[in-house]
Amino acid sequence: MNIHDTVNDILVNLFREILVVEENAIITGEFKNITVNDMHIIEAVGLDGRNMSAIAKSLGITVGSLTTSMNGLVKKEYVIRERSEEDRRVVMIRLSEKGERAYSAHKKFHDEMTEAVIASIEKEDIPTLTNVLQGLIKFFREYHPGQ
Repeated sequence: MNIHDTVNDILVNLFREILVVEENAIITGEFKNITVNDMHIIEAVGLDGRNMSAIAKSLGITVGSLTTSMNGLVKKEYVIRERSEEDRRVVMIRLSEKGERAYSAHKKFHDEMTEAVIASIEKEDIPTLTNVLQGLIKFFREYHPGQ
C-alpha cells in the first residue's frame, strides 16, 4: 500500500471510529434521547449560554437549521429559551441542569480522548501532530466541492 492509500485508510477509519465511539460514550443512560449532533449544539451553547446567532455561527449553520434542533432540545429539557430583556428580538439559550450534565459528560469524553492521544506520543512529536491536525482543519474549512 502506498503512502496516499495508507493515510486515506487511516483518516477514513479514524473519522468513522470517532463517530461511533463518541456516540457510544456519551449517548447513553440519561442522554439516550439525543444525538451526537444535539450534544454538539449543547457544547456550543456552553455553560454561560449564548444567543441563537452566535450558536449557529460557531456551528457553521443557519439560525433556521439551528431552530429545528433547538426546538427538540427545549422539548427534551436540555436547554431553556429566553428573550433578551434588552432586545426582545434576540433569543438567548442557556443550559438546563440536565443540559449542564450532558455538557459535562461530553467534555469528559473529549478530555479523556485528548489525554489518551497526548499520552501515546513523545513530547517532541506534539508540534508535528498539532501541525497535521491544523492542516486537516484548514482542508475541511476550505473544501467546497462544486463551487
